Amino acid sequence: MKLDEIKKTVRTIPNWPKKGIMFKDITTLLNNSEAFKSTCNLLYEHYKNKGVQKVAGIESRGFIFGSVLAEKLSVGFVPIRKPGKLPAKTIKEEYELEYGTDCIEIHEDAIKLGEKVVIIDDLIATGGTAKAALNLVRKIGGEVLECAFIIDLTGLGGKEKLDCPIFTMMEFKGE
Repeated sequence: MKLDEIKKTVRTIPNWPKKGIMFKDITTLLNNSEAFKSTCNLLYEHYKNKGVQKVAGIESRGFIFGSVLAEKLSVGFVPIRKPGKLPAKTIKEEYELEYGTDCIEIHEDAIKLGEKVVIIDDLIATGGTAKAALNLVRKIGGEVLECAFIIDLTGLGGKEKLDCPIFTMMEFKGE
């Protein structure tokens, strides 16, 4: 399945989670076995010769694509989660939301010093969560090769917040 066909499997939910938001829902992509498999294969083709040693997925949809990519690359998967979800010693990073702050965590021993890491999530919008994930991976010694996103919501400034190479598969206008 080609990328333009995969893009057509993403549906838009108007006014969710609040009025004025045009939510890009990837559950329809995930539910389409051909689209999901093709997306994972395209990710693999992009990363197979880049020396990736770990894939770090951002909760929760980054886990879906990240774990498949890690398996295909035969490398470890590192979950980046909301507070209180990881059982061993963690470090945390706060980030700004439209109203207030939030936080994500990573196990402090999840990545060895100098390991080459790809950070992945389903979507980048304003970039707060991705920037926090990037900071966490660097704090524990990882070398971030790239941040990867299935969807880039353009116009919301997310990619501009990241000081690393970025890979996106498809774009939608952010609203």
